[in-house]
Amino acid sequence: MGNEGQIQDPKERYKSGVIPYKKMGYWEPDYEPKDTDVICCFRITPQQGVDAEEAAAAVAGESSTATWTVVWTDRLTDCELYRAKAYRVDPVPNTGEGTGQDAQYFAYIAYDLDLFEEGSIANLTASIIGNVFGFKALKALRLEDMRMPVAYLKTFQGPPTGIVVERERLDKFGRPLLGATTKPKLGLSGRNYGRVVYEALKGGLDFVKDDENINSQPFMHWRDRFLYCMEAVNRASAATGEVKGHYLNVTAPTMEDMYERAEFAKELGSPIIMIDLIVGYTAIQSMAKWARKNNMILHLHRAGHGTYTRQKTHGVSFRVISKWMRMAGVDHIHAGTVVGKLEGDPNMIAGYYDTLTKEYVPQNLQQGLFFDQDWASLNKTMPVASGGIHAGQMHQLLHYLGEDVVLQFGGGTIGHPMGIQAGATANRVALEAMVKARNEGRNIMEEGPDILQKEAKWCTPLKQALDTWKDISFNYESTDTADFVPETTASS
Repeated sequence: MGNEGQIQDPKERYKSGVIPYKKMGYWEPDYEPKDTDVICCFRITPQQGVDAEEAAAAVAGESSTATWTVVWTDRLTDCELYRAKAYRVDPVPNTGEGTGQDAQYFAYIAYDLDLFEEGSIANLTASIIGNVFGFKALKALRLEDMRMPVAYLKTFQGPPTGIVVERERLDKFGRPLLGATTKPKLGLSGRNYGRVVYEALKGGLDFVKDDENINSQPFMHWRDRFLYCMEAVNRASAATGEVKGHYLNVTAPTMEDMYERAEFAKELGSPIIMIDLIVGYTAIQSMAKWARKNNMILHLHRAGHGTYTRQKTHGVSFRVISKWMRMAGVDHIHAGTVVGKLEGDPNMIAGYYDTLTKEYVPQNLQQGLFFDQDWASLNKTMPVASGGIHAGQMHQLLHYLGEDVVLQFGGGTIGHPMGIQAGATANRVALEAMVKARNEGRNIMEEGPDILQKEAKWCTPLKQALDTWKDISFNYESTDTADFVPETTASS
């Protein structure tokens, strides 16, 4: 083990007072992580005058066993085992390293598996992102990525259903699933809400969903919404001969309320329920266990994530949230669109989608993936794309996101000039035309607009959709982008 800079004499190491974190033993540059270690990559921005290695050691210490001063009770533990170990610090490209102005570094820290409770996202996060993000010696801190060891993953149940079984239950294969969010998401009566659901499903969608902030407000009690939505689902299924669903949001003030709403959704025959990320990690894992026990697909809206995932220098990357949620056990999670109104760099989105849908994800720095990740046979989570997308972007969506995704067009269905059902039909025709072209080997990114225009000649709803939204795009620069570019690009 490396011990550069550490105090070796126990009399000096445990002498009362304050010593640097490096000397306490939290910096080990020769340490080789074990297969069973949890490994983190943090982006650190030290305060002026703070050495990067000392800052990394401080993060390791404050997220494991250290405090600000020497404590003799360390000697009552196997402290060499329980200390996290910062073992590598690399300057972040193009961030002021060498100038002293807000230089950033990638700090790699290893944690022994014994530091964490089995199968607990709450305990894992209490350690990794607990107090350390308020540490004064750092201007900013971001958790970029984590490597979860197979030994730890095996203590989690993972998604209760998974992509393969979900497709079997729905009898839908070879294409993305289509969804929509009921709009306006607040203010409709239960009956009118159900009407939106019925028309969207009858027009060709697979799912309609509640949005994150519709729970049980004065204008529509949750029980009324569930009843009208399931009536709509059943009528649309009978009319089309297809399996349909509506994400009934069971997010509520207490766990008891959430279980009550979930049980009622089950009684009504719903194949899927929904929760919001803001209910918290323990509640998410509780609902995931309930969903597995009751053969229910579990949809997660990532409400609130942008408050800490979007900025490059501080917070938690969404790729880490994706890992935690796959471990916690959700079948769906909103994961970005590339195109549309919400944040989404193509490389970053590709990293999220691979994290959610692959059995093994290799390191890919251009996608923000710092570690190889074996998912140890945990079920796959279906990414959901939503936010300002429409039928005219279907070729882009299929190109960037693939087929294991739910494409959700809220305004892009309900805002159709011919009505909700026509909006759904436009999306379904556009999707099937693009999947057919892809399967024929055509270059859909280049030919996509022409393919859609040709389909629109015989499909008036699609023509109206293209005419209405043809000039709509949200071309803003993403705030969360890759720090690394391919070598061919860098050298050209």
